[in-house]
Amino acid sequence: MKLILQSDVANLGSVGDLVSVSDGYGRNFLIPRGLAVLAVDRNVRQLEHQQRVTAHKRARLESGARELAEKLSQTAVSIKRSAGDEDKLFGSVSNRDIAQALADEGFELDRRSIVLDEPIRNIGVFSVPIKLGMGIDAVVKVYVIRE
Repeated sequence: MKLILQSDVANLGSVGDLVSVSDGYGRNFLIPRGLAVLAVDRNVRQLEHQQRVTAHKRARLESGARELAEKLSQTAVSIKRSAGDEDKLFGSVSNRDIAQALADEGFELDRRSIVLDEPIRNIGVFSVPIKLGMGIDAVVKVYVIRE
């Protein structure tokens, strides 16, 4: 029996896979639970259409992310903080501060996409990586200057 999986099934496949299973397993377990549908012509055409729509949407999102990465790579932000001796900051600059500085420049990003191993605690110039999803990353120059 040929089936199209509607959800991930352990040791069988993931959503959208066309699989062959025994008649009893398909009829008595997968289909009644809504885990799969019969692979008749209508369902196969519908699956192919959904895959084309998903691929088109993914390509559009990926091109948008690439454009954003290009713009972000050309962007630099300045953050003013008070500092003491030896250019040590009173406090630190976190990903939240960088997200706010980027928002002031017109880039609305989730603070969790800004990757800082640890907060910035010194004055200087830092390259901060940003993960935009789909394997696309950007690097923003962050200038931490004395207030």
